[in-house]
Amino acid sequence: MKRNNKNTGLLFALLRAGLWEREVSLLPYEPLDMDGLYSLAGEQSVEGIVAAGLEHVADRSMSKAEVLSFLKKAFSLEGRNASMDAFIADTVDKLDREGILAVLVKGQGVAQCYERPSWRSSGDVDFLLDADNYLKAKKFLCPLADEVEKEEPSKKHLGMHFGKWVVELHGSLRSSLGKKVNDGMDAIQAEMFSRQDFRKWRCGETTVLLPPVDSDILVVFTHILQHFFTSGIGLRQICDWSRMLWTFREEIDRDLLERRLRGMGLMSEWKAFGALAVGYLGMPSEAMPFYEDSPSLRRKAARIASFVIEVGNFGHNRDLSYIRKYPVVIRKSMSFFRNTRDFLRHLPIFPVDALRMFVGRTIHGFAAVARGE
Repeated sequence: MKRNNKNTGLLFALLRAGLWEREVSLLPYEPLDMDGLYSLAGEQSVEGIVAAGLEHVADRSMSKAEVLSFLKKAFSLEGRNASMDAFIADTVDKLDREGILAVLVKGQGVAQCYERPSWRSSGDVDFLLDADNYLKAKKFLCPLADEVEKEEPSKKHLGMHFGKWVVELHGSLRSSLGKKVNDGMDAIQAEMFSRQDFRKWRCGETTVLLPPVDSDILVVFTHILQHFFTSGIGLRQICDWSRMLWTFREEIDRDLLERRLRGMGLMSEWKAFGALAVGYLGMPSEAMPFYEDSPSLRRKAARIASFVIEVGNFGHNRDLSYIRKYPVVIRKSMSFFRNTRDFLRHLPIFPVDALRMFVGRTIHGFAAVARGE
C-alpha cells in the first residue's frame, strides 16, 4: 500500500472498531500521530466512524487532547445531518404536494444502516425518479434553486443548489460501466417503479421513500465502481455498502443478487471488493454474499485499498488545478496521462473493466477536444 505506515493501519483498526462496535488495541500503533490520523480520516470522509471507534479502545486511556478533533467533527456532523434531514423532509413534502414521486438513493438513506447515522459524513441529496416524475421534478425545482448545473441528458442527470445543499435528480441509474450494467440497472429501476416497491424511512414527520434492499445494494455498489474507475472512491462509500449488507443480511435474496451480478458481469468485482470489506474493514465474512478467501482476491483487495488510500474520497488527494489553468488541449492531454496511469493500475485487478473504461474515457476526451470543451 502506497501509504503503508502506522496511520494507515491505525485508520483501518479504528474503522473496524467503529463499524462493528468492537474493542481495539492501539499498542501496535504507538506513539499515536492523532493529527496525521485525523488528516487521513478526512481524506476518506470517515472521521465520524473513527470517532466511534475511539470509544472502543481497550488498552489505554485516550486524553481529551488526543480525541478533541474527532469529537468536534462528530458534533459538527450531528448538526449538519440534522439540518440535512430537515431539508430532505421539506423537499419531499414539497414534491409530494406536487404529486411527484421521488426515491432517495444513497446518502441519508444508507446512513440509517449505521449504529450512529448522525456520525456519518453526508454529501449530496440524490433523488431517483421515473421518466415522467423526472420531468416534473425538474420543472418544479429549477425555479426554486439558487443555481442549476448543466444537465446530462443521456443519463437524465441534473444537479441544483439550494443554499448549502446540492440536490441531484437522477432519471436513470446509468453509468459508464458498459451496456450490460446499464441494461441491468434499467431493469432494476423499471421493476422498482412498476411495483411501487419501496422501503420507507421516517424522517421527522415525513415519510421518505428508499429503494428496496435488493435494489439498493446494487445502486450503492455500481456507484462505488463508477467512481473507482473515474474520479476515485473513498472508504466512506465502501463502509456504506458493508453496513447495508450487514444490516439486511437476513433479508437479502442471494439468488436474485447472484443472477443480477452475473447478468451485469460484475461478480468478479463484487468478490474483490468483498475481500476488501472483510480483510480491511473487518466485515463478518458470513454477511458478505459470495465471499471467497483466496490469494488472488487478497491481492486484488490490497491493490484496491492502496488506490483508495492514495486518491482519497472522490479524488480528494488529486491535484486537478490544471483544469482551470490550461487550454483545452493541454487539459485533456494531462487527463489522458492520468487516466493511462489509472488504467495500468486497474488492469491487474479488473482487466475487462479497465480496458473498457480507458477506451471510453479516451474517446470522450478526444470528442471534447474536437468540440473545444
